[in-house]
Amino acid sequence: MFPTLGLFQNLPCPEKPHCTRLNCIFSHRPDLTLIPVTPVPVHTPKPAPSAPQSASGSSSPKPPTPAAAVGSSSVPAKRSISSPLRAAAPSNGPPTAEPPAKFQRTGSVRRPVAVPSGSQTSSTGAPVLRVSAAQSQVPIPVRQTMLKTLYEHFAVLYENILSTNPTLASEHALKQEEEVYKKSTKATYRHAMISSIATLKRRPKPDSAAHASVGTEGDIQAREEMRKQVAALRLTAPQLEPYVLSTDDMARWGYVVAVPPGPGGERPHDEGAVRMCERCAQHFVVKRREDADECRFHWGKPFTAKVNGEKRRVYTCCSRTPDEEGCQTGPHVFYETDPEDLHKRHAFSHTRPPADGGTDTALDVVALDCEMVYTTGGMRVARVSVVDSAGKEVFDEYVRMDEGVEVIDFNTRFSGVTDETYATAQNALAAIRRSLDALINAETIVIGHALENDLKTLRMIHHRCVDTAILFPHAAGPPYRRALRALAKEYLGQTIQAAGAAGHSSVEDSVATLDLVRWHVLNGSKPTPKPVAASTATSSGSGGTS
Repeated sequence: MFPTLGLFQNLPCPEKPHCTRLNCIFSHRPDLTLIPVTPVPVHTPKPAPSAPQSASGSSSPKPPTPAAAVGSSSVPAKRSISSPLRAAAPSNGPPTAEPPAKFQRTGSVRRPVAVPSGSQTSSTGAPVLRVSAAQSQVPIPVRQTMLKTLYEHFAVLYENILSTNPTLASEHALKQEEEVYKKSTKATYRHAMISSIATLKRRPKPDSAAHASVGTEGDIQAREEMRKQVAALRLTAPQLEPYVLSTDDMARWGYVVAVPPGPGGERPHDEGAVRMCERCAQHFVVKRREDADECRFHWGKPFTAKVNGEKRRVYTCCSRTPDEEGCQTGPHVFYETDPEDLHKRHAFSHTRPPADGGTDTALDVVALDCEMVYTTGGMRVARVSVVDSAGKEVFDEYVRMDEGVEVIDFNTRFSGVTDETYATAQNALAAIRRSLDALINAETIVIGHALENDLKTLRMIHHRCVDTAILFPHAAGPPYRRALRALAKEYLGQTIQAAGAAGHSSVEDSVATLDLVRWHVLNGSKPTPKPVAASTATSSGSGGTS
């Protein structure tokens, strides 16, 4: 026989007074109350009457037992709600009207997700996962091992920039492991991590934190998607209307907004005059290139850096201090910024008004950039590039100097202009301006970076300008400006002006400024719409180009 479990030991035996079982499964304790059974009357067939007994019958029929009497006329009812049997009986849960909480969930069942909630971001070791093991589909030791391997490969990839960004490898390893975990299952996690590490090995090593190969796979994919969106956006004049600078803003940022007094062009060069060198701050006599005196200078800019634990001003080109001798030699040069002085070299003029009759060939939106060289007449334009609103090149020409003006220094490191490329120049500035009139009128929106410098060297006065140097302000505020190269890396993930001593490309720079404005239209804060300026009436009343 099986042993008893005692499941009914808390229930009184229903036949307690008459129970004859040797091993009753119910309790016979006197403190337990006998539960009465409510009889329910039922219709049962009456027994047929028995034949009358004879007088000689020996005995009368026996009365039925109580149990038999009850069973013949009623059946036991179900236990009532208040029955002690119900209270004593085991229950699977509280007798509430609401179902258990686990049956109240709605929606699809989600798999457990365990992502890092904290990490060790030391530059000397891999980050540590801070996750709940119960919520992770993949065992934590497996994830930690793969994370360590991922960190080691990030550290190798970022070896050139870890000195300035010591936690970058840890942060990106932790973030990429999280991306892989969310996209994989327990069965595919290890293979997905191995594929991710293999992809990491194929990336080029970055030289700055803004390099295109810096970031997780998700970061790089997001940048690529943004690049496609930027390239697909064709800017229109109504889109750019809120970004157009007002005349007051242009004047505040150094734009020439009106033609300076005087006829202009009366003194195209300063050969033989004494000027101050822009490079070494010494006075010199302006001479042609073959006769120019030698100057020692730094082509880079000074910045504050720590040298032997002490803050000092050093140059970006050679890390020397301003007290030390320059790192490069070249001729003395000068640079003019005053509008009246520039007007004397070559006259300013407004862009032309729109043509009547709908035959105007001018574009609604263009991006423009110029390259400049040092001459006996100051800094002059040597190359002009224009692209349309889709980034297509529509104009790119070298500019011949005006009569009597000689080149002192091509400034190739920044301009990209050399003796060979300059020799291809056919047209002087006046002819270049007439060619630009076919693309730009007074209503055209011109995009550029520090555009006032380009318009000054073109001697062009234009009141419909969008300037990325103002659109993406420097953290220190005016007059500081961010370099176009830095903006392109940060917002576009592009590396421009990377030719070193070979110099810049005005076509590349004009496309970069256009893409920055596209990016800002898609992602940047929208400027407050401005009322249509009345500057076009002023610009159209000053005649054509010189």
